[in-house]
Amino acid sequence: MILSHLKYQPLRHSGGPDGELGASLRYLSQRFSMPYPELKAILTDIGTEELGHLEMIGTIVHQLTRNLSIEEIKKDGYQDYFVDHTVGIYPTAASGTPWSAAGMQSKGDVIADLVEDMAAEGATTY
Repeated sequence: MILSHLKYQPLRHSGGPDGELGASLRYLSQRFSMPYPELKAILTDIGTEELGHLEMIGTIVHQLTRNLSIEEIKKDGYQDYFVDHTVGIYPTAASGTPWSAAGMQSKGDVIADLVEDMAAEGATTY
């Protein structure tokens, strides 16, 4: 089954430390301290696009899990997730750790924030 192959990858991309939820909030938070209107608009656009990615990941997870039998849930290692969330989409890292703002930065310094963005985008592998 495709779920066995993907394992926790879709969940990691929703709420892991470099996931779509963190990326969208990082860009949308950093836009407030951006002194250049053109760059503020770009950060807004990117943050909004990242929210779209979060919606796509949520759709993938829901489609892969909505009709699983109890045997499939146990075989594929999703039993801990299903105990708390059943077929609900809950942003977590692959480890099962819930999403936290502790994994993102918004320093108010243009250079520091842009370096943070580049580092986070570079850490994401699909």
